[in-house]
Amino acid sequence: MTHLALVAFAGRKCLAAGDATTVALAIRQVQDAGEASPVLVFEESTSRPVDLDLRGTPDDIRARYARIEPPPRGPGRPKLGVVAREITLLPRHWDWLATQPGGASVALRRLVDEARHASEATDRLREAREAAYRFMSAIAGNEPHYEEAIRALFAGDNGKFAAMIADWPADIRQHTHKLADIAFTVAPLASPSRQNRPQPEMAVRAAAAR
Repeated sequence: MTHLALVAFAGRKCLAAGDATTVALAIRQVQDAGEASPVLVFEESTSRPVDLDLRGTPDDIRARYARIEPPPRGPGRPKLGVVAREITLLPRHWDWLATQPGGASVALRRLVDEARHASEATDRLREAREAAYRFMSAIAGNEPHYEEAIRALFAGDNGKFAAMIADWPADIRQHTHKLADIAFTVAPLASPSRQNRPQPEMAVRAAAAR
């Protein structure tokens, strides 16, 4: 967690952004000063929620988040970044892999790299939309035109999206734009099938039901 870029919001205001130590100390300072608004902390790039441990003194917090635990070393070739994990395949898959130059591991890495390259743009688009949606649903559900903004996000309509969030509080609007702009600038290599295409109506209904 210590290496992640985080952002914290107290109510409608952006409280702090930076590493875990910076954000945790900022939250602790405003809470000690009497901040009553609930504070939400997100990973800056994915908008996944983060819980920070604010116990103890500011020095305790610094010491806590200054400790970076080294990753456990397991099987494989860690100096090259190779990690061994179990996978399950059918016999015909193992038979085919055994015939490939370099063996099963080399063939699997090649296949994964080819698949990643083929879907890179689509994956980036999906991740950007999901990051924007997570943030919006967590903090902006009561803002005007929220549902229309969600629809515009998943429809790729940048102009309408900007118009729908124009009246949102400045800090929320700015961070929403930062997340969503990535989605609007990434073009998928191919249109996803209808089965896999994001469904804005489902996202809106799920948000409304919370």
